Amino acid sequence: MELTTVWFVAIAALWTGYFVLEGFDFGVGMLYRVLGRNEPERRAAISTIGPVWDGNEVWLIMAGAATFAAFPEWYATLFSGFYLPLFAILVGLIVRGVALEYRGKRDDAVWRSRMDIMIVVGSVLPALLWGVAFGNIVRGVPLDADHEYIGGFGTLLNPFALLGGLTFVAVFVTHGAIFLALRTTDDLRIRANRLATRSGVVAAVLTIAFLAWAQAIRGDTVSVVLTIAAVVAFAGGLVANVVRREGWAFVGTTLAIGLAVVSLFVALFPDVMPSTLEPGSTLTAVEAASSAYTLKAMTIITAIFFPLVLLYQGWTYWVFRKRVMVAAA
Repeated sequence: MELTTVWFVAIAALWTGYFVLEGFDFGVGMLYRVLGRNEPERRAAISTIGPVWDGNEVWLIMAGAATFAAFPEWYATLFSGFYLPLFAILVGLIVRGVALEYRGKRDDAVWRSRMDIMIVVGSVLPALLWGVAFGNIVRGVPLDADHEYIGGFGTLLNPFALLGGLTFVAVFVTHGAIFLALRTTDDLRIRANRLATRSGVVAAVLTIAFLAWAQAIRGDTVSVVLTIAAVVAFAGGLVANVVRREGWAFVGTTLAIGLAVVSLFVALFPDVMPSTLEPGSTLTAVEAASSAYTLKAMTIITAIFFPLVLLYQGWTYWVFRKRVMVAAA
């Protein structure tokens, strides 16, 4: 396998890990004010992601850094063309991170209410815009002969991309609700379980529509099989949630998100930024790649350090695996 293909697969794996892990973070951030009826319940909901949310965002940093190093022209085209939505995502992540860290610093209802708004906005906005961004990457955007984006911000807000944004939000809400049901107890657990069932139906409809449309635009046999597997896994997760098997439900939504993201990357390859104009302006993985020496050096370094990152993050999840109890008011 050529190193360009290896690094395309590696970047796909990093984005998959990011959406699986950050997906339930976003879901908890969007839901904890809805599910938490009082301050102790809200603290308990936030505590489920408190030890891991910042580690989950490391996957985004690694995905961006890997794209910059392995496919610099892809990085340049993507970040220049999608500047406004990516900037909005960055602001949302910063706002959310600050609010998560500072929410409990003052025992004041107004202060906590403001932090709550920041957490919700900082969860909804990135989830929505990541869906819009990936929808446009799969669909294609107008690129000139130099692989530079020549559309406007409105070009990115096309029906397929907006459907992608809504799908990401709905799926992450369901993923987050199931995670809360898995990690909490008593009434909070029951309400999270019920909400996951209701939101899961909406998410399933949107997911099927979005993935089917994506395969119609740019799909092959392998990506179609992965799409079907993703839908089956999501359905299995919802069934497990109905019978109160939260662990299996979380496995189902995790597999569904992972398989869905992989299916999009499989459908995309060997292109990295398809063009809606003439075929010659489409940017491929080979055209966007760094030199063979750079890719080889990156491969060696990653093979040494990436397993350490996985071990550390796995240890973190193991340490904080127990359910979070709602403290007495």
